[in-house]
Amino acid sequence: MTESRIEARTVDVVRGFSMDAPQKANSGHSGTAMALAPLAYALFARVMRYDASCPEWPNRDRFVLSCGHASILEYSMLYLTGFGLTLDDIKNFRQFGSPAAGHPERGHTPGIEVTTGPLGQGLANAVGMALAEHALRAQFGPQLFDHHTFVLCGDGDLEEGISHEAASLAGHLGLDKLVAIYDDNHISIDGPTELALSDDAAERFRAYGWHVENVGEIGEEIDALEAAVHRAKAIDGKPSLIVLRSHIGFPSAKFTDTAHAHGNPFGAEEITATKALMGMPDEAFWCPEDVLEHMRAAGTRHRPEREAWYSMYENWTENKPVLDAVLEGRGLDGWKDALPTWEPGESVATRAAGKKVLNALAPVVPGLMGGGADLTGNCGVELDGAVPFSRLNRDGRQIHFGIREHAMGSVMNGMAAHGGIIPFGGTFFVFADYMRPPVRLAALSDLHVIYSWTHDSIGVGEDGPTHQPIEHLASLRAMPKLRVIRPADANETAQAWRIAIEMGGPTALVLSRQNLPVLENTAGNTDVERGAYILRSTKADPDVVLIGTGSEVSLCIATADQLATEGIHARVVSMPCWELFMDQDDDYQRAILGEGFPRVSVEAGSTFGWALWADACVGIDHYGASAPASELMELFGMTVENVIEHVRIVLN
Repeated sequence: MTESRIEARTVDVVRGFSMDAPQKANSGHSGTAMALAPLAYALFARVMRYDASCPEWPNRDRFVLSCGHASILEYSMLYLTGFGLTLDDIKNFRQFGSPAAGHPERGHTPGIEVTTGPLGQGLANAVGMALAEHALRAQFGPQLFDHHTFVLCGDGDLEEGISHEAASLAGHLGLDKLVAIYDDNHISIDGPTELALSDDAAERFRAYGWHVENVGEIGEEIDALEAAVHRAKAIDGKPSLIVLRSHIGFPSAKFTDTAHAHGNPFGAEEITATKALMGMPDEAFWCPEDVLEHMRAAGTRHRPEREAWYSMYENWTENKPVLDAVLEGRGLDGWKDALPTWEPGESVATRAAGKKVLNALAPVVPGLMGGGADLTGNCGVELDGAVPFSRLNRDGRQIHFGIREHAMGSVMNGMAAHGGIIPFGGTFFVFADYMRPPVRLAALSDLHVIYSWTHDSIGVGEDGPTHQPIEHLASLRAMPKLRVIRPADANETAQAWRIAIEMGGPTALVLSRQNLPVLENTAGNTDVERGAYILRSTKADPDVVLIGTGSEVSLCIATADQLATEGIHARVVSMPCWELFMDQDDDYQRAILGEGFPRVSVEAGSTFGWALWADACVGIDHYGASAPASELMELFGMTVENVIEHVRIVLN
């Protein structure tokens, strides 16, 4: 069989899978996968550098399917090239336990780089991957890091606002080695995209500083597709966008260029008819042995390069401890010794403490890289004396994300998924709302990212209710696998940074604008990693347990002092992280909170959820106001007198 014939036959097999799997599942998206089958073949069989037997090779090319609804396309390629999926996995598409889930999920399926599906996220993740590649290549050289990131995106990706933010940043930074292919099929779920879209995507991306080539209707021409991708790869100083006019559902006579092809199974009759057009047997999940052999060979064609890379890595001598720490996402030996401490009685905003900790750790945790969404200094994410990462300086570890919180979160996810980088990003806590989609995906994907969210309460003061987070702690604590830490003082902030680096996964550091007193017994206190601990105990059994977080822990201490003058014994518990405390066993939780003692929580935010731990809650269940912070704290009940009033209620 000629090479061109086996390639055409492979494309037919992928299109067959793209119809058969959604049909069997009675769920899924056939049309986009069918239209892009020749492109996927060109990428996986001709262009991309990877070894399917080693999906974690650090110098592999990355592939991101931003239009994640077309997941059967990626699963088909991963099966055919030998990433470990089986034909039974393809047959069990969208079924419980199958690696071929409804949308691509990092960590669930070998070969999936990022979790996609929410449109636009994959495109922004790809920007982060390209950024990480540039940074690592600048630090260690092209012998170790020199690869491309490819991303497929559709109309939905480009309509979402995240695409504007991320593409603007990528163009500004001149991130070549990033190739995006826009599947311009003119179809959305509601019908033709012209119902809601008249943008000129090519001109938009050119305005962002991208190289753009509109290749027109070459969707069936594997040679032309390969050539277009190679031209994009060769562009220096700019990311590249290839605009490909495709026809969703092709070659179905009934459903090509229809909205039905987007998200509906084709039905047995149309599948039979379409396979007849392609000259395929009317057999579900047909995959002849010659196609499988051809693609398995494609999946391992770069194995010699991969083996040579690992041999070079093992014999690498220049900065090897740094390289190992970067690739393993950790600090250098003894890095925790760099953590600063503060003396009781000092007065330090936890955002300022966070900056001091970050600057102390940056030299000994070489993978740390990040910045702020135009609030770099405000949020404690400024690296002193650092040169910004830019198109002219790839050595910089300071990233200026601009006023692009959504893109910042998604780019951070891409950096973390790439590996070699522990990204951090800062903005005001209230603007975490702009970041929720990537924060959720970071939690779902267990990505090692660190958020420095500051100005954490009505302590923001005069900026008023638009800038004063009230419900944010409760809403983010509700997100599974997100570690939310609100430290009580500077020393707890240092431990929070240690936890964020050491434990992996996403961590939110929720820090104060205003100065907070450094408390007794917090310096070097590793109990922060247990989520809650007794900060002040009583000689006898306590009459009441006061539980505080962040700036309100010092309020609990002051309240305990006042109660002591009245003969009431109050235990003070600092609870910087609910999630870590929930991870402790029952014995530890009982030892900290006690049994049978009334409990009062104190936190300058929504009381939602505190009933889990407390009998009475001092909090703020309404929006704030514009006034000096000290006035607001008193006005809204963050006072010793109000806490004591709640104590009296529970004691009675």
